Amino acid sequence: MKKFVYILGIVILSSYAGMLDLLADNGEAVLDTGDTAWIMTSTALVLFMTLPGLALFYGGLVSSKNVVSALMHVIAIACLMSVLWLFGAYSFAFTDGGDLNKYIGSITEKFLFNNVEWNALSGTIPENVFFIFQLTFAVITPALMVGAYVERIKFSSVLLISGIWLFVVYAPVTHWVWGGGWLADLGVLDFAGGLVVHTTAGVSALVIAILLGNRSEFPNNVQPPHNPALVMVGACMLWVGWFGFNGGSALASGANAGMAMVVTHIAAATASLTWMGIEWFKNGKPGLVGLVTGTIAGLATITPASGFVDPKSAFIIGVAAGAVCYYFSVLIKQTFNIDDSLDVFAVHGVGGMLGTLMVGFLANEAIGGTAPGWEQAKVQIIGIISVAALSLVATVIIVKVVQALVGLRVSGKEAQEGLDITTHGERGYHL
Repeated sequence: MKKFVYILGIVILSSYAGMLDLLADNGEAVLDTGDTAWIMTSTALVLFMTLPGLALFYGGLVSSKNVVSALMHVIAIACLMSVLWLFGAYSFAFTDGGDLNKYIGSITEKFLFNNVEWNALSGTIPENVFFIFQLTFAVITPALMVGAYVERIKFSSVLLISGIWLFVVYAPVTHWVWGGGWLADLGVLDFAGGLVVHTTAGVSALVIAILLGNRSEFPNNVQPPHNPALVMVGACMLWVGWFGFNGGSALASGANAGMAMVVTHIAAATASLTWMGIEWFKNGKPGLVGLVTGTIAGLATITPASGFVDPKSAFIIGVAAGAVCYYFSVLIKQTFNIDDSLDVFAVHGVGGMLGTLMVGFLANEAIGGTAPGWEQAKVQIIGIISVAALSLVATVIIVKVVQALVGLRVSGKEAQEGLDITTHGERGYHL
Protein backbone atom coordinates (compact mmCIF):
# COMPACT_ATOMS: atom_id res chain seq x y z
CA MET A 1 0.00 0.00 0.00
CA LYS A 2 2.77 2.42 0.93
CA LYS A 3 4.53 1.65 -2.35
CA PHE A 4 1.32 2.38 -4.27
CA VAL A 5 0.84 5.73 -2.50
CA TYR A 6 4.48 6.63 -3.19
CA ILE A 7 4.13 5.84 -6.91
CA LEU A 8 0.83 7.71 -7.10
CA GLY A 9 2.45 10.77 -5.51
CA ILE A 10 5.26 10.75 -8.06
CA VAL A 11 2.75 10.52 -10.90
CA ILE A 12 0.71 13.45 -9.54
CA LEU A 13 3.79 15.62 -9.00
CA SER A 14 5.11 14.77 -12.47
CA SER A 15 1.75 15.65 -14.00
CA TYR A 16 1.68 18.95 -12.07
CA ALA A 17 5.20 19.83 -13.20
CA GLY A 18 4.29 18.93 -16.77
CA MET A 19 1.24 21.17 -16.58
CA LEU A 20 3.39 24.07 -15.37
CA ASP A 21 5.86 23.47 -18.20
CA LEU A 22 2.97 23.47 -20.68
CA LEU A 23 1.65 26.76 -19.31
CA ALA A 24 5.14 28.25 -19.53
CA ASP A 25 5.54 26.98 -23.10
CA ASN A 26 2.22 28.61 -24.00
CA GLY A 27 3.51 31.95 -22.76
CA GLU A 28 1.28 32.14 -19.69
CA ALA A 29 2.74 33.54 -16.46
CA VAL A 30 3.49 30.85 -13.88
CA LEU A 31 4.21 31.50 -10.22
CA ASP A 32 7.69 30.41 -9.14
CA THR A 33 7.92 29.98 -5.39
CA GLY A 34 11.71 30.11 -5.40
CA ASP A 35 11.73 33.44 -7.25
CA THR A 36 9.01 34.74 -4.96
CA ALA A 37 10.87 33.76 -1.80
CA TRP A 38 14.07 35.43 -3.05
CA ILE A 39 12.38 38.72 -3.98
CA MET A 40 10.55 38.81 -0.64
CA THR A 41 13.92 38.34 1.07
CA SER A 42 15.49 41.00 -1.15
CA THR A 43 12.68 43.39 -0.25
CA ALA A 44 13.51 43.02 3.43
CA LEU A 45 17.23 43.49 2.68
CA VAL A 46 16.67 46.72 0.74
CA LEU A 47 14.45 48.15 3.48
CA PHE A 48 17.16 47.11 5.97
CA MET A 49 19.60 49.24 3.93
CA THR A 50 17.51 52.30 4.66
CA LEU A 51 16.16 51.48 8.08
CA PRO A 52 18.47 51.31 9.94
CA GLY A 53 21.52 51.19 7.60
CA LEU A 54 21.40 54.56 5.87
CA ALA A 55 19.95 56.26 8.96
CA LEU A 56 22.86 55.13 11.14
CA PHE A 57 25.43 55.90 8.43
CA TYR A 58 24.21 59.49 8.14
CA GLY A 59 23.56 59.79 11.88
CA GLY A 60 27.18 59.01 12.67
CA LEU A 61 28.52 61.44 10.08
CA VAL A 62 26.77 64.56 11.43
CA SER A 63 27.49 66.44 14.65
CA SER A 64 26.07 65.09 17.89
CA LYS A 65 23.50 67.91 18.09
CA ASN A 66 21.94 66.83 14.77
CA VAL A 67 21.91 63.03 15.00
CA VAL A 68 18.19 62.81 15.81
CA SER A 69 17.46 65.16 12.91
CA ALA A 70 19.38 62.97 10.43
CA LEU A 71 17.64 59.83 11.67
CA MET A 72 14.27 61.57 11.54
CA HIS A 73 14.78 62.69 7.94
CA VAL A 74 15.49 59.16 6.77
CA ILE A 75 12.64 57.40 8.56
CA ALA A 76 10.06 60.10 7.82
CA ILE A 77 10.96 60.02 4.12
CA ALA A 78 10.64 56.22 4.17
CA CYS A 79 7.14 56.46 5.61
CA LEU A 80 6.02 59.22 3.24
CA MET A 81 7.39 57.55 0.11
CA SER A 82 5.68 54.27 1.06
CA VAL A 83 2.28 55.95 1.22
CA LEU A 84 2.84 57.96 -1.97
CA TRP A 85 3.96 54.80 -3.79
CA LEU A 86 0.49 53.42 -3.11
CA PHE A 87 -1.16 56.75 -3.97
CA GLY A 88 -0.16 56.75 -7.61
CA ALA A 89 3.64 56.73 -7.85
CA TYR A 90 3.78 52.98 -8.54
CA SER A 91 1.11 53.30 -11.19
CA PHE A 92 2.93 56.28 -12.68
CA ALA A 93 6.11 54.24 -13.04
CA PHE A 94 4.89 50.79 -14.04
CA THR A 95 1.73 51.05 -16.14
CA ASP A 96 1.06 51.73 -19.80
CA GLY A 97 0.68 55.47 -20.33
CA GLY A 98 -1.02 55.15 -23.71
CA ASP A 99 0.16 57.79 -26.16
CA LEU A 100 2.64 59.06 -23.57
CA ASN A 101 3.95 55.62 -22.62
CA LYS A 102 7.46 56.38 -23.84
CA TYR A 103 7.71 58.96 -21.07
CA ILE A 104 5.26 58.12 -18.28
CA GLY A 105 2.66 55.62 -17.15
CA SER A 106 -0.90 56.14 -15.98
CA ILE A 107 -1.26 57.59 -12.48
CA THR A 108 -4.83 56.29 -12.13
CA GLU A 109 -4.69 52.73 -13.48
CA LYS A 110 -3.24 51.18 -10.32
CA PHE A 111 -3.90 54.07 -7.92
CA LEU A 112 -4.34 52.58 -4.42
CA PHE A 113 -3.47 49.24 -6.08
CA ASN A 114 -6.85 49.23 -7.80
CA ASN A 115 -7.42 46.89 -10.77
CA VAL A 116 -4.85 44.45 -9.39
CA GLU A 117 -6.05 41.01 -8.32
CA TRP A 118 -4.58 39.86 -5.02
CA ASN A 119 -2.90 36.90 -6.76
CA ALA A 120 -1.94 38.68 -10.00
CA LEU A 121 1.51 37.89 -11.34
CA SER A 122 4.36 40.07 -12.55
CA GLY A 123 6.55 37.62 -14.41
CA THR A 124 7.08 34.66 -12.09
CA ILE A 125 6.33 36.53 -8.84
CA PRO A 126 3.11 38.01 -7.41
CA GLU A 127 2.59 41.62 -8.40
CA ASN A 128 2.19 42.57 -4.75
CA VAL A 129 5.76 41.32 -4.18
CA PHE A 130 6.99 43.31 -7.20
CA PHE A 131 5.10 46.35 -5.84
CA ILE A 132 6.77 46.27 -2.45
CA PHE A 133 10.20 45.39 -3.83
CA GLN A 134 10.07 48.45 -6.06
CA LEU A 135 8.66 50.46 -3.16
CA THR A 136 11.91 49.96 -1.24
CA PHE A 137 13.82 51.56 -4.13
CA ALA A 138 11.43 54.52 -4.07
CA VAL A 139 12.06 54.78 -0.33
CA ILE A 140 15.85 54.79 -0.36
CA THR A 141 16.37 57.10 -3.36
CA PRO A 142 15.12 60.39 -1.83
CA ALA A 143 16.53 59.25 1.53
CA LEU A 144 20.01 59.22 -0.04
CA MET A 145 19.60 62.94 -0.75
CA VAL A 146 19.40 63.69 2.98
CA GLY A 147 23.19 63.67 3.21
CA ALA A 148 23.51 66.78 1.06
CA TYR A 149 21.40 69.09 3.20
CA VAL A 150 21.66 67.91 6.81
CA GLU A 151 22.12 70.34 9.71
CA ARG A 152 20.48 73.37 8.09
CA ILE A 153 17.16 72.57 6.39
CA LYS A 154 13.59 72.83 7.63
CA PHE A 155 11.90 69.51 8.29
CA SER A 156 8.76 70.63 6.44
CA SER A 157 10.89 71.39 3.38
CA VAL A 158 12.39 67.89 3.50
CA LEU A 159 8.95 66.30 3.33
CA LEU A 160 7.62 68.60 0.62
CA ILE A 161 10.68 68.34 -1.62
CA SER A 162 10.82 64.56 -1.27
CA GLY A 163 7.11 64.04 -1.94
CA ILE A 164 7.00 66.18 -5.06
CA TRP A 165 10.32 64.79 -6.28
CA LEU A 166 9.01 61.23 -6.19
CA PHE A 167 6.36 62.05 -8.80
CA VAL A 168 8.31 64.55 -10.90
CA VAL A 169 11.72 62.87 -11.08
CA TYR A 170 11.82 59.34 -9.68
CA ALA A 171 8.64 57.88 -11.20
CA PRO A 172 9.28 59.22 -14.73
CA VAL A 173 12.89 57.99 -14.79
CA THR A 174 11.81 54.61 -13.44
CA HIS A 175 9.30 54.38 -16.29
CA TRP A 176 11.92 55.42 -18.85
CA VAL A 177 14.33 52.67 -17.77
CA TRP A 178 12.30 49.86 -16.18
CA GLY A 179 8.71 50.57 -17.16
CA GLY A 180 8.93 50.22 -20.93
CA GLY A 181 9.84 53.83 -21.66
CA TRP A 182 12.10 55.37 -24.26
CA LEU A 183 15.42 54.54 -22.59
CA ALA A 184 14.36 50.89 -22.32
CA ASP A 185 13.56 50.94 -26.04
CA LEU A 186 16.93 52.51 -26.73
CA GLY A 187 18.62 49.59 -24.95
CA VAL A 188 20.14 51.36 -21.95
CA LEU A 189 21.71 49.03 -19.38
CA ASP A 190 20.79 49.80 -15.78
CA PHE A 191 20.43 46.59 -13.85
CA ALA A 192 19.64 47.93 -10.37
CA GLY A 193 19.52 51.72 -10.45
CA GLY A 194 22.68 53.53 -11.52
CA LEU A 195 20.41 55.92 -13.39
CA VAL A 196 17.09 55.39 -11.63
CA VAL A 197 18.47 55.67 -8.09
CA HIS A 198 21.98 57.07 -7.91
CA THR A 199 22.09 59.55 -10.78
CA THR A 200 18.71 61.05 -9.88
CA ALA A 201 19.54 61.27 -6.17
CA GLY A 202 23.09 62.52 -6.68
CA VAL A 203 22.30 65.29 -9.15
CA SER A 204 19.21 66.42 -7.24
CA ALA A 205 21.12 66.42 -3.96
CA LEU A 206 23.79 68.68 -5.45
CA VAL A 207 21.12 71.09 -6.68
CA ILE A 208 19.51 71.23 -3.23
CA ALA A 209 22.88 71.82 -1.55
CA ILE A 210 23.65 74.72 -3.89
CA LEU A 211 20.24 76.38 -3.57
CA LEU A 212 20.11 75.84 0.19
CA GLY A 213 23.52 77.36 0.74
CA ASN A 214 26.48 76.26 2.84
CA ARG A 215 26.49 75.67 6.58
CA SER A 216 27.88 78.64 8.52
CA GLU A 217 30.83 76.49 9.61
CA PHE A 218 31.71 75.45 6.07
CA PRO A 219 34.46 74.99 4.95
CA ASN A 220 36.91 75.77 7.75
CA ASN A 221 35.08 74.92 10.97
CA VAL A 222 32.98 71.88 10.08
CA GLN A 223 33.10 69.31 12.87
CA PRO A 224 34.31 65.80 11.97
CA PRO A 225 31.83 62.91 12.14
CA HIS A 226 30.77 62.63 15.77
CA ASN A 227 30.68 58.82 15.80
CA PRO A 228 32.80 56.89 13.27
CA ALA A 229 31.72 53.61 14.87
CA LEU A 230 28.09 54.39 14.06
CA VAL A 231 29.12 55.26 10.50
CA MET A 232 30.84 51.89 10.13
CA VAL A 233 27.83 49.97 11.50
CA GLY A 234 25.48 51.79 9.12
CA ALA A 235 27.79 51.22 6.16
CA CYS A 236 27.99 47.49 6.89
CA MET A 237 24.20 47.30 7.04
CA LEU A 238 24.11 49.01 3.67
CA TRP A 239 26.66 46.52 2.34
CA VAL A 240 24.60 43.54 3.45
CA GLY A 241 21.34 45.07 2.23
CA TRP A 242 22.88 45.80 -1.16
CA PHE A 243 22.80 42.08 -1.94
CA GLY A 244 19.02 42.42 -2.06
CA PHE A 245 19.30 45.69 -3.96
CA ASN A 246 21.40 44.22 -6.77
CA GLY A 247 20.72 40.51 -6.49
CA GLY A 248 17.00 41.08 -6.18
CA SER A 249 16.96 43.16 -9.34
CA ALA A 250 17.29 39.92 -11.30
CA LEU A 251 13.65 39.41 -10.22
CA ALA A 252 14.41 35.70 -10.04
CA SER A 253 16.44 33.28 -7.97
CA GLY A 254 19.23 31.90 -10.11
CA ALA A 255 22.69 32.31 -11.59
CA ASN A 256 22.09 35.95 -12.62
CA ALA A 257 21.18 36.93 -9.07
CA GLY A 258 24.17 34.98 -7.78
CA MET A 259 26.59 36.73 -10.12
CA ALA A 260 25.10 40.11 -9.18
CA MET A 261 25.90 39.36 -5.55
CA VAL A 262 29.45 38.25 -6.37
CA VAL A 263 30.34 41.35 -8.38
CA THR A 264 28.64 43.62 -5.84
CA HIS A 265 30.86 42.31 -3.06
CA ILE A 266 34.08 42.44 -5.11
CA ALA A 267 33.45 46.03 -6.23
CA ALA A 268 32.63 47.18 -2.71
CA ALA A 269 35.73 45.57 -1.19
CA THR A 270 38.00 46.91 -3.93
CA ALA A 271 36.65 50.46 -3.73
CA SER A 272 37.03 50.41 0.07
CA LEU A 273 40.72 49.54 -0.19
CA THR A 274 41.25 52.07 -2.99
CA TRP A 275 39.71 54.98 -1.05
CA MET A 276 41.56 53.98 2.13
CA GLY A 277 44.84 53.72 0.22
CA ILE A 278 44.48 57.18 -1.30
CA GLU A 279 43.72 58.74 2.10
CA TRP A 280 46.58 56.83 3.70
CA PHE A 281 48.99 58.14 1.07
CA LYS A 282 47.73 61.74 1.30
CA ASN A 283 47.16 62.06 5.04
CA GLY A 284 49.56 59.51 6.46
CA LYS A 285 46.79 57.62 8.26
CA PRO A 286 44.11 55.20 7.07
CA GLY A 287 40.68 56.34 8.29
CA LEU A 288 37.62 54.25 9.12
CA VAL A 289 35.17 56.81 7.73
CA GLY A 290 37.12 57.02 4.49
CA LEU A 291 37.25 53.26 4.10
CA VAL A 292 33.49 52.78 4.48
CA THR A 293 32.76 55.80 2.30
CA GLY A 294 34.73 53.94 -0.36
CA THR A 295 32.50 50.94 0.32
CA ILE A 296 29.39 52.93 -0.53
CA ALA A 297 31.08 54.38 -3.62
CA GLY A 298 31.86 50.88 -4.84
CA LEU A 299 28.33 49.69 -4.18
CA ALA A 300 26.79 52.64 -6.00
CA THR A 301 29.12 52.27 -8.98
CA ILE A 302 28.58 48.54 -9.48
CA THR A 303 24.79 48.90 -9.21
CA PRO A 304 23.96 49.54 -12.90
CA ALA A 305 26.47 46.91 -14.04
CA SER A 306 25.80 44.21 -11.46
CA GLY A 307 23.72 41.95 -13.70
CA PHE A 308 25.90 42.37 -16.76
CA VAL A 309 29.58 41.99 -15.74
CA ASP A 310 31.95 39.33 -14.41
CA PRO A 311 34.17 39.49 -11.30
CA LYS A 312 37.22 40.74 -13.24
CA SER A 313 35.21 43.72 -14.47
CA ALA A 314 33.87 44.25 -10.95
CA PHE A 315 37.42 44.66 -9.70
CA ILE A 316 38.09 47.29 -12.39
CA ILE A 317 34.87 49.10 -11.50
CA GLY A 318 35.82 49.01 -7.82
CA VAL A 319 39.22 50.62 -8.43
CA ALA A 320 37.62 53.31 -10.59
CA ALA A 321 34.88 53.93 -8.02
CA GLY A 322 37.29 54.41 -5.13
CA ALA A 323 39.60 56.75 -7.06
CA VAL A 324 37.09 58.81 -9.07
CA CYS A 325 34.55 59.26 -6.28
CA TYR A 326 37.32 60.28 -3.86
CA TYR A 327 38.57 62.87 -6.33
CA PHE A 328 35.10 64.32 -6.79
CA SER A 329 34.48 64.49 -3.04
CA VAL A 330 37.50 66.78 -2.80
CA LEU A 331 36.65 68.70 -5.98
CA ILE A 332 33.08 69.54 -4.96
CA LYS A 333 33.99 70.89 -1.54
CA GLN A 334 37.46 72.35 -1.96
CA THR A 335 37.41 73.59 -5.55
CA PHE A 336 33.74 74.45 -6.10
CA ASN A 337 33.05 75.33 -2.45
CA ILE A 338 29.73 73.45 -2.43
CA ASP A 339 28.61 72.09 0.94
CA ASP A 340 27.33 68.69 -0.12
CA SER A 341 27.64 67.76 3.52
CA LEU A 342 28.00 63.97 3.32
CA ASP A 343 29.25 63.67 -0.30
CA VAL A 344 26.01 62.47 -1.87
CA PHE A 345 26.87 63.72 -5.36
CA ALA A 346 30.47 62.50 -5.27
CA VAL A 347 29.56 59.03 -4.01
CA HIS A 348 26.12 58.34 -5.45
CA GLY A 349 25.82 60.73 -8.39
CA VAL A 350 29.32 60.28 -9.75
CA GLY A 351 29.35 56.60 -8.81
CA GLY A 352 26.03 55.91 -10.53
CA MET A 353 27.03 57.74 -13.70
CA LEU A 354 30.50 56.18 -13.75
CA GLY A 355 29.09 52.66 -13.42
CA THR A 356 26.46 53.36 -16.06
CA LEU A 357 29.18 54.43 -18.48
CA MET A 358 31.58 51.61 -17.66
CA VAL A 359 29.01 48.87 -18.21
CA GLY A 360 28.85 50.01 -21.82
CA PHE A 361 32.44 48.83 -22.23
CA LEU A 362 32.51 45.93 -19.78
CA ALA A 363 29.17 44.18 -20.34
CA ASN A 364 29.41 40.44 -20.83
CA GLU A 365 26.89 38.99 -23.27
CA ALA A 366 27.14 35.56 -21.68
CA ILE A 367 25.98 36.95 -18.34
CA GLY A 368 23.11 39.05 -19.59
CA GLY A 369 24.58 42.17 -21.09
CA THR A 370 24.80 43.23 -24.70
CA ALA A 371 27.85 43.52 -26.93
CA PRO A 372 30.22 46.03 -25.27
CA GLY A 373 31.79 48.89 -27.15
CA TRP A 374 31.23 52.44 -28.34
CA GLU A 375 27.73 51.80 -29.66
CA GLN A 376 26.48 50.65 -26.28
CA ALA A 377 28.51 53.35 -24.55
CA LYS A 378 26.70 55.99 -26.64
CA VAL A 379 23.37 54.64 -25.43
CA GLN A 380 24.64 54.78 -21.86
CA ILE A 381 25.77 58.40 -22.31
CA ILE A 382 22.36 59.37 -23.66
CA GLY A 383 20.83 57.81 -20.57
CA ILE A 384 23.18 59.67 -18.23
CA ILE A 385 22.64 63.06 -19.87
CA SER A 386 18.86 62.76 -20.09
CA VAL A 387 18.39 61.56 -16.50
CA ALA A 388 20.83 64.12 -15.11
CA ALA A 389 19.13 66.90 -17.07
CA LEU A 390 15.65 66.02 -15.83
CA SER A 391 16.91 65.70 -12.26
CA LEU A 392 18.66 69.08 -12.41
CA VAL A 393 15.88 71.12 -14.01
CA ALA A 394 13.02 69.52 -12.09
CA THR A 395 14.79 69.82 -8.74
CA VAL A 396 15.51 73.51 -9.26
CA ILE A 397 11.81 74.11 -9.88
CA ILE A 398 10.74 71.95 -6.93
CA VAL A 399 13.10 73.70 -4.52
CA LYS A 400 12.00 77.14 -5.68
CA VAL A 401 8.35 76.22 -5.20
CA VAL A 402 8.97 74.81 -1.72
CA GLN A 403 11.06 77.84 -0.81
CA ALA A 404 8.14 80.10 -1.73
CA LEU A 405 5.70 77.97 0.28
CA VAL A 406 7.51 77.25 3.55
CA GLY A 407 11.11 78.44 3.17
CA LEU A 408 14.21 76.26 3.16
CA ARG A 409 16.66 77.07 5.95
CA VAL A 410 16.31 77.11 9.67
CA SER A 411 17.50 80.27 11.42
CA GLY A 412 21.13 80.73 12.32
CA LYS A 413 20.27 80.40 16.00
CA GLU A 414 18.44 77.10 15.42
CA ALA A 415 21.34 75.73 13.42
CA GLN A 416 23.82 76.73 16.11
CA GLU A 417 21.80 75.07 18.87
CA GLY A 418 21.17 71.99 16.76
CA LEU A 419 18.10 70.70 14.94
CA ASP A 420 17.61 67.85 17.38
CA ILE A 421 16.28 70.12 20.08
CA THR A 422 15.03 73.10 18.05
CA THR A 423 13.06 71.10 15.48
CA HIS A 424 12.26 67.80 17.19
CA GLY A 425 12.53 68.60 20.90
CA GLU A 426 14.78 65.62 21.52
CA ARG A 427 18.48 64.99 21.99
CA GLY A 428 20.51 62.08 20.73
CA TYR A 429 22.72 62.13 23.82
CA HIS A 430 22.29 63.28 27.43
CA LEU A 431 25.85 63.70 28.68
